Amino acid sequence: MSMYKSGLEMFRCALRSTALWKCDSFIWTQTSLCYKSRSFAASSQLGRKRIQGHTVKQVLYYSQSGHDVLDAQIKQTPASTETSELLDKAERTPFYSHLQNCFCPTDVLDTLKQIPVSQQLISSIFTRIWESTKKMTDEQRRCELRLMFDHPGFEEVCERAAADAWRMRSEDLAYTLLAVVNLGVSQDTRVVQTLLRVIQERLNQFDIRSLSVLAASIREMENSRNVQALREALRLLLKDRIPEIQSVVVLQSMMRAVGKNSPIHLKKQLATKTLSLADEFSPPNTQYMFSSLAAMGLNFKPLLDVCSKNIAENVHEFPFGRLLSVLKSCHELRYRNHTLFSSVSEYMTSTFDMWSNKQVILILVSFEDLLFRPVVLLDAFAERIIQKPDSLTLKDLLSVLKVFSLLNHDLKEKKSEFVSSVVKVLESYLPKLSPTDLLKAVYYLALLEHIPQALMDKLLQQETLDQIQKGKQSNKVQRWLHTLDLCLRLDQPPLPPSLRSIPDLHFTVPAHDVPVNQEMLGAIRSIVGNAAVQDSVLEQSIYFIDCVITLPHPKEETCGLRAEDSGSPECAQRIAVVCAPPTSFCFGTTHPRASLVIKLRHLEKLGYKPVLVPVHELNSKTEEEKFQMLQKLIFPAQESSGTQEILNNSPKEE
Repeated sequence: MSMYKSGLEMFRCALRSTALWKCDSFIWTQTSLCYKSRSFAASSQLGRKRIQGHTVKQVLYYSQSGHDVLDAQIKQTPASTETSELLDKAERTPFYSHLQNCFCPTDVLDTLKQIPVSQQLISSIFTRIWESTKKMTDEQRRCELRLMFDHPGFEEVCERAAADAWRMRSEDLAYTLLAVVNLGVSQDTRVVQTLLRVIQERLNQFDIRSLSVLAASIREMENSRNVQALREALRLLLKDRIPEIQSVVVLQSMMRAVGKNSPIHLKKQLATKTLSLADEFSPPNTQYMFSSLAAMGLNFKPLLDVCSKNIAENVHEFPFGRLLSVLKSCHELRYRNHTLFSSVSEYMTSTFDMWSNKQVILILVSFEDLLFRPVVLLDAFAERIIQKPDSLTLKDLLSVLKVFSLLNHDLKEKKSEFVSSVVKVLESYLPKLSPTDLLKAVYYLALLEHIPQALMDKLLQQETLDQIQKGKQSNKVQRWLHTLDLCLRLDQPPLPPSLRSIPDLHFTVPAHDVPVNQEMLGAIRSIVGNAAVQDSVLEQSIYFIDCVITLPHPKEETCGLRAEDSGSPECAQRIAVVCAPPTSFCFGTTHPRASLVIKLRHLEKLGYKPVLVPVHELNSKTEEEKFQMLQKLIFPAQESSGTQEILNNSPKEE
């Protein structure tokens, strides 16, 4: 028996006429549920409203062939949608009134003892149970769900849902599945598997609204064979149904349901259709568009640009949580928009007193992930830290150090006061710092050119170093240690001699594997000659230099370089040309960030004159423009007279 069909076979199965069960007796005998008294073990960790039930291992409905025992019991006659219409409205009205007076799951289940219900009301029962838990606290919800799973009425309603699933309308099937999933019923139970199987059979009868609810349901489900088959069938169905969708909310629900594994043409079809409805976007639509595209894994710039513009123009209408969600989605999508980021930064700054430390830090961490430096917001937060440093927790401190150091934010005259305030509080947390967090904190402070003695003394204790060695020796940790050792030797902080070097821990720094930009190298050689250029130079086993230009000093200058620092006994000017990718700069600027900052500083200590070449700017220029750009960077205009003399004295190729 074939246990799993292809997506095309699944879709063909969905196109078949829906059939009913032969008789109720078969339903009750063949679909007995695992919901016996106290059959659900409430998990202590519900997570997102999840309580695990017993697993029915022996009955799992997949997309099976015609030999399936269930298929053999299904009548090959169309399902009638007229059943719901036969239900008298007078009968439904009292039942709905009773449901509205139920404020917890057990109230709903107790009501079922008093009023008999038909299959058309099963969906309403589950939906009301789910809705009644929405406004509860986590602890209340946890207790109520335990009571619900232990209630005998829940066993009965689940049995009824599985038995009557084949008679339900498409809309009721979708809402029932959504409620059951959100209540945390295990996917392995018969009621969930039956609903999935019936939906597979009836998928072609679902209208757009029902498809939207179904999409919301399977988005929250674990990726089992039945769920995956349903996702594949939904993707196939959407190809023809997307043009008729006129609701932005429905489109966003579909985006989240199809997921990252769907074909790129389907993702773009959904995004393009959504873009055509851009004039109808409400503020929530705009915000959810970022997370919907992130759920699909599609960076669709035209749509993101429209949404970014809408948010930037109405940023005050968005609560903090939604703005943070937008920034996180931008990071996930690798999408950057300077107007959007600037508007959020300006809004946070203009309403700065409204936000707590944690809120500001969350925004700043998101901006750092996006490589964006919000100058005014950073200045305002630094001032708050200087005034009230004790308000920061240990986690806050590490985040603050990360943001300010990696963004290379210049606090000018406030820098010393800011660093002192942070270090003072950090030292109070010293007994609580793990070895890795301690190393991380010292590294961030080293980027700011400040290494406190108390932290360094704790870091260099043998016990701390042993724990670092026993931990995960990632490339990042090895680079931190190696860079910190260079800071101690080259920056020469005011520390005792015993704290001026890191013991050899036998870590291997990963080799640099980025090739030299040959076009840039050729242009530089045409400017100064081949003899003056040396490419692919590695300093201190970590600092890669694309090329070093060695030129004699002008006659009026004196030799001021030390041989042990410069690495050469000759009295010459050495220019270190460093190509940097866009990630080495703060977004929208050529302001260096992170490890590039310390690299440039140390090259100067080693006797080089660093010249920074932004690769993204260089690659966008013509050959002539590249030549002019490099000449201007290596020999600035204000030194034109000295430059001409250097060029005249430099050796040239014949």
